[in-house]
Amino acid sequence: MGATGEVKVLTARYDVPDVHTLAVYEQHDGYVGLRKALEMEPPQIIEVVKDSGLRGRGGAGFPTGLKWSFVAQETGKPTYVVCNADEGEPGTFKDREFMEKDPHALIEGMVVAGLALNSVHGFIYLRGEFAFAGRRLRAAIKEAYDAGWLGDDIGGSGKTFHLSLHRGAGAYICGEETALLDSLEGRRGQPRLRPPFPATHGLYGCPTTVNNVETIATAPYLVRHGADWFRQWGTEKSPGFKLMCISGEVKRPGNYEFALGTPVREMIDHAGGMLDGRQLKFYCPGGSSTPLLPASMADLPYDFESVSEAGSLLGTGALMVYSDRTSVVETVLRFTEFYEHESCGKCTPCREGGYWLSQILRRIVEGKGRPEDLELLSDLCGNIFGRSFCALGDGMTSPIVAGLEHFRDEFEHLVEHGRLPHGITPQDEWRASVPEPVGAST
Repeated sequence: MGATGEVKVLTARYDVPDVHTLAVYEQHDGYVGLRKALEMEPPQIIEVVKDSGLRGRGGAGFPTGLKWSFVAQETGKPTYVVCNADEGEPGTFKDREFMEKDPHALIEGMVVAGLALNSVHGFIYLRGEFAFAGRRLRAAIKEAYDAGWLGDDIGGSGKTFHLSLHRGAGAYICGEETALLDSLEGRRGQPRLRPPFPATHGLYGCPTTVNNVETIATAPYLVRHGADWFRQWGTEKSPGFKLMCISGEVKRPGNYEFALGTPVREMIDHAGGMLDGRQLKFYCPGGSSTPLLPASMADLPYDFESVSEAGSLLGTGALMVYSDRTSVVETVLRFTEFYEHESCGKCTPCREGGYWLSQILRRIVEGKGRPEDLELLSDLCGNIFGRSFCALGDGMTSPIVAGLEHFRDEFEHLVEHGRLPHGITPQDEWRASVPEPVGAST
């Protein structure tokens, strides 16, 4: 096992003034990884990424090098690299800050990925609400073209890569890679039935890879330093470092960077610890769509395997922290209402199931719950999980199932007494009592 704890790699340039400009970026090792990639053959780049053990940072955690190796070659069709910058998972805000502060790092990563996959055109699909990030990326792309890092002759190598910035319209479902591709093609963003997979039939029916911002931005570091350098952090199966969004009832919510395998409790301490007078009750390890875990699991190593064995998912790296004053039932209701609203409506499990789950949870929260409601919730979740076109159905039900598993007594108390247990503040009162954060750390 490698080193754990807080690190500064992807966030190392965050505090450098004007690093979003090309001149300053190049002064701080910008495009060094790309220069090396230009001297390598595509299979060599993919092999380095494979050997590093880098896993996708957008939620699924699939090995990146393996994903790249699946992209069909020599089909007679163009190959595309697509960056999923449609960061919409509640509790997740790492990619937005990265693009705002260090946009050239993403551009460099896109070119490296293009070289690895023999692609001559890439797309950054940016969430529409990220106006400032969009302006930063647009300016950085222009600078990269003017300097020869994008275009028909990258760095004088004779190799080609063009990059387009596409702004989405703020639909959560477009974070799912096939819905994103449909949206990029100008259609309504809805998940595709698979197979065929994007690796063979993606954008415009051509071989395509879709990767998260953080995943792509890590590639130049791997090319420059090598796989062993990356593996000095983390665990055997979850090597490297990870951007982390820590939010909720902590003193310094914000973005941090940790080696994988760092205990959850240590990460919470880096965020200033819990707000005064509050004790950790539960947390969501990877955003609102991941099963919540109780405080008794606070010493869990934060890596893909450990979190999975505990019954949850590392997801996007969004650690959402809740105290003993917060209601699990109300929290789960808010999550469910979000997924009900963001369902694209293509498949029945999400379209109908989200509505009914919200209705039952709202009835319980309002003190009108019935004893049979808890079994009804479990039954509905069982009929939705694994039965939708994409993972939204799983994300909708996972917090409910985990809530019933770890905090069933709170659900039962609400049903029996029509009110929350003593010491838990109703959400509207809770919001009014939360102090301003002390400040965020990056």
